[in-house]
Amino acid sequence: MDLVVNGARHRIQSDPDRTLLAVLRDELDLTGTKYGCGEGQCGACTVLLDGAPVRSCLTPAKAAQGKQIATIESLAQNGHLHPVQQAFIEADALQCGYCTSGMIMSSVGLLKKKPNPSDADIKSGLQGNVCRCGTYPRIVQAVRMAAKASNGRVA
Repeated sequence: MDLVVNGARHRIQSDPDRTLLAVLRDELDLTGTKYGCGEGQCGACTVLLDGAPVRSCLTPAKAAQGKQIATIESLAQNGHLHPVQQAFIEADALQCGYCTSGMIMSSVGLLKKKPNPSDADIKSGLQGNVCRCGTYPRIVQAVRMAAKASNGRVA
């Protein structure tokens, strides 16, 4: 089975029913995507599949064949953070950091779909991403900041 992850094609030899999360972490050593609940409820494992946020703990690897998979490792380019990553830092939108990659990936997916989201859009777009530290107001602020900094152009 071939998967395209962060723009690179990878030949995967494992069971195609294995979760995308397990393949990313265990076979490709892309550990930025976190295992949280294993039930798709916390959002820590969120990656983008053809630009849309998905829970990789519930997604069989075979479902990602022929699609573009983007993980948190793909966002920074040429030594520059992605606007959403930069905004999370500037808004101090993380504490323990465990939810951060999933929050950022969901935010990137949201901004691709809605470049200038309202606060209600942001809250709806991040529904299902759990932050145990409770930094939700700063996360919403970070997404607002990223939208403004990107001027509707989130890659």
